[in-house]
Amino acid sequence: MKLIEDLNWRYATKRMTGETVPEEKLQNILEAIRLSASSMGFMPYNVLVIQDPEVRKKIQAAAYNQPQIVEASHLLIFAAWATLTDEQVDAYMNQIAQERGVDVSTLAGFADSLKGTINSRTAEENFQWAAKQSYIALGTGLVAAAAERVDATPMEGFDPAALDKVLGLAEKGLRSITIMALGYRDTEKDFLATAKKVRRSKKDLFLEIA
Repeated sequence: MKLIEDLNWRYATKRMTGETVPEEKLQNILEAIRLSASSMGFMPYNVLVIQDPEVRKKIQAAAYNQPQIVEASHLLIFAAWATLTDEQVDAYMNQIAQERGVDVSTLAGFADSLKGTINSRTAEENFQWAAKQSYIALGTGLVAAAAERVDATPMEGFDPAALDKVLGLAEKGLRSITIMALGYRDTEKDFLATAKKVRRSKKDLFLEIA
C-alpha cells in the first residue's frame, strides 16, 4: 500500500533546505485539508498560508527561534474560531442548501441541533472543540504532504499570544492552535533524516475487545 510507504517516509523534519514547494503540490495539500473530516462538517477554524520571509521571521521569534519556521517553503497556521455563534451556523446551512440544491428550511432540524450543542457549552468549551477539529485537519494535511513527498512538521512549540499578535488573529476572531511547516528535509543538517522511525508496536497500541 503506497500510503504506508508514504507514512514510513515522513517524519517531523527539524531542518529544511528552503526549497520552494511547487504550487501544484501545495494546492493538493490544501485541498486535502479542505476535504478533511470535521464534526458535523462545520469546520470552525481557518488555515493561514504564509510564504513571506519577513512575516516568517516575526513568527520565528514567537516560536522559540526554531529553524523550520524560516527554512520551510510555506507555513500553515491552524487557527480556531475564538467564538462560535448562531450566525456562523446559519451561514453553514445556507452553504449546504446552495451546494446541494435544497431549501434551507429542510435543514432546520440540523441547524437547531448544531446551535443547541454550541449554546449548551461555555465559550471556552466551544473553543476547545474547535481546536480539536483543527487538529483533525492538521493530521489530514500531514498525510497529504507525505503523499506528495513534501516534508511537513507539526509544531506546538510557540507562544500563542505572541503569534496571535504578529498575525492580528484577535481582529479576525481567531486563536492560533498549531503550525505546520512545509518544505524539504536537509539531510546534512537534520540528525533525524536517516533515523529509523520508531512507533509503538501493533500489539502494544491496539486493544481488541472481544
